[in-house]
Amino acid sequence: MNGIQENVERVRERMAAACRRCGRVPDSVKLLAISKTFPPERIRAAYEAGLRDFGENRVQEAQAKLPALSDLSITWHLVGHLQTNKARTARELFQWVHSLDSLRLAQKLDQVGLSTAGRLPVLLEVNLGGEESKSGVAESEIAPLAEQVSGLQTLEVRGLMVIPPWFADPEQARPYFRRLRELGREIAAKKIPHISMRDLSMGMSHDFEVAIEEGATIIRVGTAIFGARGGK
Repeated sequence: MNGIQENVERVRERMAAACRRCGRVPDSVKLLAISKTFPPERIRAAYEAGLRDFGENRVQEAQAKLPALSDLSITWHLVGHLQTNKARTARELFQWVHSLDSLRLAQKLDQVGLSTAGRLPVLLEVNLGGEESKSGVAESEIAPLAEQVSGLQTLEVRGLMVIPPWFADPEQARPYFRRLRELGREIAAKKIPHISMRDLSMGMSHDFEVAIEEGATIIRVGTAIFGARGGK
């Protein structure tokens, strides 16, 4: 597990360098460790390396893993597509949802949260690439969705999330990251209640430096921390 400590340090160094290039402080970017498919012992090693925010793609997988890590002060983020029939379990397991992509899902998350205190931080997922294989709301629909969600009692929209098309050259993802930042500013200018647009969740292991340069406040990093999926 020693490699995880070294990997975290390298990612932190890359983050700091990207922040220096664009005049930001490293503390303005949250490192979210994407732990999907990795066992609890590797998550524990990443926690011991200083990480506190972890992201899972699937409710069922998280449901199986989280009990083994209940002694740790982890903030759990759901970053994968969420089906409405798993909304109740998702609210029980996760403190953040990055993948809100419909009013129906928002209403279900709100309904099952009526008995809880506080608002659930959520991000609206935007499908900027128009890829049918990916979830997310079309760019033209994101502002109307934000306004609809603002009326719900137990959700707070903190910003936007995007998974751009994959490019071997990270620079090709830059227009998508830049557009997400612009969308966030456009929605923030509307001053909708309970819509802050303070966070942009964008950038993964191979392109997070570009995302930071374009304003990411949360980067989602898996393989650069844990190694190749399915590896030892």
